Amino acid sequence: MSSTQLCDSPERYGLVSRLLHWGMAAVLLWQFTSVVIHVLFEKTAIDKFFWGTHKSVGALLMLLILLRVLWALANLRKRPPAVSSWSITGHIVLYILMFAIPLIALIRQYGSGKAFSPFGVSLMQGFDESNKIEWMIDLGSNFHGLLGWTLLVAALGHIAAVLWHYLRGDRYVLERMK
Repeated sequence: MSSTQLCDSPERYGLVSRLLHWGMAAVLLWQFTSVVIHVLFEKTAIDKFFWGTHKSVGALLMLLILLRVLWALANLRKRPPAVSSWSITGHIVLYILMFAIPLIALIRQYGSGKAFSPFGVSLMQGFDESNKIEWMIDLGSNFHGLLGWTLLVAALGHIAAVLWHYLRGDRYVLERMK
């Protein structure tokens, strides 16, 4: 099979799946970096730069996960088989978190009444901030960060599982996503 084949096959993920996987990995790394810098170096120039991108990049992640889910569903019967039930569960958890975290942030953003224009594209017009929707703000305040850290742990678990398979000789697990 050619490495440029667009669609998935039972032996390997296609080019689109691989680009979405590794592209989202890079964007998630950016997001986690922005959070760590914000926690460790708050109110510094590097924090201002990274943290200033966090919301827009989160909106990009929301778009990418929607595309990824649609692409995965379109290729569902063609994809390589899961390694185990643990693999299936882990991937489902990752997908749910990658969808829920930016969704909760968007709900919080809307509830705040503030306009939101990621990358200059008007997504939310905003409204009189005296009419804030507290339950939306509270949802984001209570769960966005918590679920973000949970996603980091799940992603590290995903990486550890791939490395475990690789080190025990199951190199095909990594090979089909390279």
